[in-house]
Amino acid sequence: MKNYDRMSKKELIEELREKEKFDVMQFKQYMEKIEILNTQLAERSYELEVLNSDLEAFNSTVAHDLRTPLSSISLYTESLLKHYGRDLDEESMTYLKSISLQTEYMKELINRLLKFSQASFKEIKKENVNLTRIAQRVAANLKLKAPERKVDFKIRNGLEVNGDKYLLQDVLENLLGNAWKFTGLKESAAIEFGVTDQDGKPAYFIRDNGVGFDRTQAAKLFVSFQRLHSGDEFKGYGIGLAAVKRIIQRHAGKVWAEGEVGKGATFYFTL
Repeated sequence: MKNYDRMSKKELIEELREKEKFDVMQFKQYMEKIEILNTQLAERSYELEVLNSDLEAFNSTVAHDLRTPLSSISLYTESLLKHYGRDLDEESMTYLKSISLQTEYMKELINRLLKFSQASFKEIKKENVNLTRIAQRVAANLKLKAPERKVDFKIRNGLEVNGDKYLLQDVLENLLGNAWKFTGLKESAAIEFGVTDQDGKPAYFIRDNGVGFDRTQAAKLFVSFQRLHSGDEFKGYGIGLAAVKRIIQRHAGKVWAEGEVGKGATFYFTL
């Protein structure tokens, strides 16, 4: 280490000049690295634009090339049942009804896959979003579909956030829809939408008193096409929670679940 106290004025000046040259060279090196990184970033950005464009084209193909033949199958099946149903034996009727049900399942699966795609790539447009109102609408629609069910909805008032209104609506439709589905075996079901504190930040939750789940399997909940319950017992598509995770992550938040078999489940998310 140099002792600057013992250096002459001339030596100090030379030392400063050398240091200045080094600083300039170092600055140029940093700028060159930044320029290289900017070029790489621009290339990646272009690749993402191409990927998004390809994805949109794929979505359009799926929407048209798969939905159209499925609609035709549904139409022909309905026509057969309507015009020739009386002449068909019981086994033939069973086959046709099964075709009709599976076709409707495929159409809904396509819709869900398209929504899952949008959850990953759709441009986020943030605005003030009233989660309470969305939850109330979702709850009302669920009750209309099965008015015979006794379900007590408790929805916290005044829950407002900043986010993409349509994507957050998908989140609540999936989470409340799951709570509705997995409380289907309860005589008196209870579903709550509220907020709690998580490390000083609001964590929104949907809680139910349904069948719950094995907590050791919780990691599988948000993986595409992973189910913790059989399709015969609880029908589903295995995509909803994966889409929820994508949407929440794109809002710089996180989502997790707690539950116990036979004692219900609670899903949390932050934004």
